[in-house]
Amino acid sequence: MRTLRTLAAVTSAVATTVALTLTATVTATASPPPAPAPAPAPVAGSVQDGKIKVPGFLAPTDLPPHASSKWRAWPVTAGVPGPEPYCLDKGAIPAGAGTYHRFFRTEYDTEAGQTAVVTKSAEAAKKLAGSLGARVLACADGWLDTAPGGSSAGWRDYGTVAGGAHVYGVDSSVPDSEPSVHLFAIGRDGATVTAVNWGEMGSLKRVPIAAFKKTATTAVEKLYP
Repeated sequence: MRTLRTLAAVTSAVATTVALTLTATVTATASPPPAPAPAPAPVAGSVQDGKIKVPGFLAPTDLPPHASSKWRAWPVTAGVPGPEPYCLDKGAIPAGAGTYHRFFRTEYDTEAGQTAVVTKSAEAAKKLAGSLGARVLACADGWLDTAPGGSSAGWRDYGTVAGGAHVYGVDSSVPDSEPSVHLFAIGRDGATVTAVNWGEMGSLKRVPIAAFKKTATTAVEKLYP
């Protein structure tokens, strides 16, 4: 699905999520309390007794090949990447223990990054993945709100790939300047969420989407192989 928007046509969407809370009341009795239930099995990637298993990350060879340059990779580093990824900035990625990132770059303008966030539960990870996906979908409209007159931006939802990651694309253009394009993959394994971003000069008309979908699948598979 392809959506293109200019400053002359501004759209907005409001999503409302309703949470239902079920409260149970238990009446105490004089009988001895039952034996405690067995502890639940650990969820992949969850925080266990304050100890966090650092997720696995992509290697340079896992990224879409560049026609004229090899990919270089920086070490996996704790914390939110700085600067924050395009469309996933302004606090979209939670800071603190359990957040890690890695940066990749070619000799030219093409660059990429991966962030992984170890949350406290699979439900928390599902919520975070949904939030990051919503940020990407709203990115083009948000960028146009402050862009110069005559600018344009668009986005495309490429759907879900093997491993469950969802892939998106966003491009933008300012008058008298080169356009830029970005691809995103948001996925999770258990309680861990990963976000992969790729960008260069260009538009959605010409992006390595097939190769990036493979990257998205690999990113999820490598979290906890």
